[in-house]
Amino acid sequence: MKLFLDTAVVEEIREIASWGVLSGITTNPSLLAKAGRSVPDFMREIDSLVKGPLSLEVTAESSEEMLKEARKLRGYGENVVIKLPLTPEGLKTCGQLKEEGISSNLTLVFSANQALLAAAAGADYVSPFIGRLNDNGADGNGLIREIRTIFDRYGIAAKIIAASIRDPRNVTEAALNGADIATIPYAVMKKMIAHPLTVDGLRKFKEDWENSRLSL
Repeated sequence: MKLFLDTAVVEEIREIASWGVLSGITTNPSLLAKAGRSVPDFMREIDSLVKGPLSLEVTAESSEEMLKEARKLRGYGENVVIKLPLTPEGLKTCGQLKEEGISSNLTLVFSANQALLAAAAGADYVSPFIGRLNDNGADGNGLIREIRTIFDRYGIAAKIIAASIRDPRNVTEAALNGADIATIPYAVMKKMIAHPLTVDGLRKFKEDWENSRLSL
């Protein structure tokens, strides 16, 4: 399973990219607004950091306006993927972008039926929001399993991005249930690398080595 970072904070991208584990980025208008970044400034700063897919989201509601935004966003790079809402207008736009050779990511997916519609419209990625489903008493993991089973049965090529990740366990569960990608907030990515036994082990290794008085 590939790991994406869900953020618009350049410093976070730079740090996680330096680990050598980052396969792509997802953003949305809320993340960009929170980071105080315009799209042109954001794209200029991360150009050398991200070579994989980078999802930028439209804000328009009509297909006509979505297409205008999508074409402008695509102009920022060949790796830009257009995030579209799972609405009738989003589906229309997805099909048009497919004809133009522009990749799309259908977001705010909360059911297998929505994922099927996205794939049928030509989406390259579908983004089920597992954390938000879990928050509302539904089964986000079950949704990933359903989509995976359906896509595998019918040879559907669209990639499943597990989104709305709340904690490291969500990442593990997404991997176990067949997601192709997890898009992970910075704070959760940091928690994924942390474990008290790792810290204790390193401390013990260092202590034993220093007490041995040997040299490398």
